[in-house]
Amino acid sequence: MAHQSEITAPDGIADLWQAPEITPRPIRVGIQGVAGAFHEIAARQFFGQDIGIVPALSFSALFEAAADPEATDAAVVAIENSIAGSILGNYNLLTDSNLTVTGEVYLHIRQNLLVLPGATLADLSEVHSHPIALAQCAAFFKNLPHIRLMESVDTAESAAQVSRNRTKHIGAIAGTPAAERYGLHILAAGIETLPENYTRFLVLSRQAGTGTGTGTGGFSRRNPSNNRLNTPHAPPNKASVCFTTPHEPGSLARILNLLAAEGANLTKIQSVPLPGRPWEYRFFADFTAIARIDAILDKLKPKTIDLRILGVYREGDWEITNQQKPRL
Repeated sequence: MAHQSEITAPDGIADLWQAPEITPRPIRVGIQGVAGAFHEIAARQFFGQDIGIVPALSFSALFEAAADPEATDAAVVAIENSIAGSILGNYNLLTDSNLTVTGEVYLHIRQNLLVLPGATLADLSEVHSHPIALAQCAAFFKNLPHIRLMESVDTAESAAQVSRNRTKHIGAIAGTPAAERYGLHILAAGIETLPENYTRFLVLSRQAGTGTGTGTGGFSRRNPSNNRLNTPHAPPNKASVCFTTPHEPGSLARILNLLAAEGANLTKIQSVPLPGRPWEYRFFADFTAIARIDAILDKLKPKTIDLRILGVYREGDWEITNQQKPRL
C-alpha cells in the first residue's frame, strides 16, 4: 500500500485552514408588549438573560410570530392572573395554533402609577394601561373620580407613550422596569388591589413535547432562579390538555374522578364556549402527577370526545419567582 503523506497548511496561512468558530445566536423569544413589559421579565426568568426579544403588540400577533420559524424560536404568553382571572382569548389562540406548551412561569406582579418627573396626582386626568392591569388596580382609583382609566395594548407601551408625549395629565400603570427604561417617576408604588398578585405565563414552542427531558421544547433554561425546579434532567410533572365531553349527566365528573383515582392534582379547569355550538363548551385542564403522566393521559382519552395534549412539562413555582430581579 502506498504511503499517504500528511497534508499540512502552507506557512503563513495556517489560520485559513482552521474551522471557523461559530457563536450560537441567542434564542429569539416572542412576547406580548414592548421592552420593559412583564412578558419580557417572564421570558428572561425562564430562559435567562442572553435571549433576543421579539415584541408583538397583540396576542394574535404574538401567536403569528410564535408560529413563524423565521421570526422566533419560542414565545411566552400570559394565560391567567390571580386577581383578574383567565385570559379566555388566549385559550382559543392556543387551540387554533400548532404550538406546544413546554414550560410555565409564575411572575409576582407589582403595578406602579408612572408619570413624567414633576407631575402630581392632581395633574392627572387619564391613566393608560392594559385592561388586565387596570382591573388589578381598580380599587386604587375608586376615590380618584377625576382620573379616567383608558385601555391600551400593553403596560410598558403605555409607559413609553407617556415618555414620548411629555404630557403631565396622562399617566400609566406598569412595572418598575418600564419606569426605569422610559425615564418615568413612580408616583405610587404597588397599587394593585391585592399584594398576592401573580400572573401565569405559558412557554410555547413549535417543537412537539415528548413528555421527557427538560420540558422546554428543546431549549434549556439558562441562569435559572430556582435550581430545584429547573435542573436539566428534572422529569415533567404537569400536563395541559383540552377536551370536550358527551352532553350527558356525569361526563365531566367521570374525568375528574379518574384524575383523583390516579393521584393527579387538578390545578386548573376552565370552560370556553365552542364557536357555533351555543351552550356547549371545551374544557381546559392542568394537572400535576407524581406517576407517569402519559399513562394517565391514555386512560383519560376514552372518556372524552376529543382530547388534545397541549403540553407536558415541568411545573413552575409561584412562591419563589420574585426573588431574582431580572436585568432589563
